[in-house]
Amino acid sequence: MNKIEAWLEEIDCEGSLEAVSGDASFRKYYRLKSIMHSGIVMDSSLDKESLIPFIDINHRLFEVGVRVPKINTYQKQEGFLFMEDLGNTHLYEKIDSGEFEYFYEKAIDTLVKMQNTETEDLSAYDEAFLRFEMDLMPEWYLEKYLEKSLDDVQKNSISKAFDTIVSEVMAQPQEVFVHRDYHSRNLMIGGCEDEIVVIDYQDARIGAVTYDLVSLLRDVYVEFDPKDVERLALSFRDKKGLNVDDETFMRWFDFMGLQRHIKILGIFARLHLRDGKDGYLKDIPLTLKYVLDVGSKYPELKGLVDVLGSLK
Repeated sequence: MNKIEAWLEEIDCEGSLEAVSGDASFRKYYRLKSIMHSGIVMDSSLDKESLIPFIDINHRLFEVGVRVPKINTYQKQEGFLFMEDLGNTHLYEKIDSGEFEYFYEKAIDTLVKMQNTETEDLSAYDEAFLRFEMDLMPEWYLEKYLEKSLDDVQKNSISKAFDTIVSEVMAQPQEVFVHRDYHSRNLMIGGCEDEIVVIDYQDARIGAVTYDLVSLLRDVYVEFDPKDVERLALSFRDKKGLNVDDETFMRWFDFMGLQRHIKILGIFARLHLRDGKDGYLKDIPLTLKYVLDVGSKYPELKGLVDVLGSLK
């Protein structure tokens, strides 16, 4: 904290610092309050390599008209950044406000716009990376968190299901900008026009057209009515101008969601066991429910569903 305060003094932004909620990374955030200045200080000193990607993606998103926090200044060597204070209202707070449809259509409009973001030099969500992410689940969730020993039959069932999921994900349109965590806690409501403001985008990649859509509509922090999910998913398809029938698009959506939620089971377990962040454990049941419910729709995934259902 002393280094942050010294840096703020150097840039004539002294004031009191109040910790605000962070994210699943090693970054920390503080609200600066003073007579002359206000803003959010991001401390990425434990994850310095994330600072430049944050600034880079911020600029890319701004260029296509996506509302992002305004960056005032930063200190690359220490990993500090001072940016606009957007308040405390996330999309999450609007879900039960009676304006769900209004705000989620705005979030979909923002997503369509965001997918036009320049992707040069971004890493791809290729087959290897999709598989790498899913492999976090048997290692961290099943073996380390649940303390289950998998036999060869179970391992083979999981592996075959992962192969199927990867194949289905890669069969849909690729090469679009992927935020990777486009959900209700990473979208803020700002300004008098209820702007959707996008945050936490530094890990962006190039990938499948439905990745961020499924992050938004099958949010691991809140469950929506399946009819609302399908209606909004198809609204995205239409706004995006994708020439594909309902059944095929929802299959893309389902398999993309399976990849994401399988990965998240592993990540939530790892955050608890490795990083001491227990707050995500309460979100495991909904994440698992998504995998079991969606997986049960597809006979080719029966082996995976049976394994997860028997070990939970």
